[in-house]
Amino acid sequence: MKKVELDIVILSHSLVQSHNYVVVLGEQEGNRRLPIVIGGFEAQAIAVAMERMIPSRPLTHDLMKNILVEYDIDLKEVIINDLVDGIFHAKLVC
Repeated sequence: MKKVELDIVILSHSLVQSHNYVVVLGEQEGNRRLPIVIGGFEAQAIAVAMERMIPSRPLTHDLMKNILVEYDIDLKEVIINDLVDGIFHAKLVC
């Protein structure tokens, strides 16, 4: 399987599923796009990171980040490797 490097192209309200958001990932070296429907909390966390804001309290994913930093673990890549019942699954390569 060929790996494709992606960037976040846009984060927006989902037009299909109310109360949800969509993050669109785009190829770095191409034109294909991958829309992923996410919840409000996930969208907020992505928006905070994209805007380089500092939240007033740690968010849930900050625990994982702090563990990686504390144990000097580098996250090399995230591989989206499956789609089951409309839910994307991924592997973290450290």
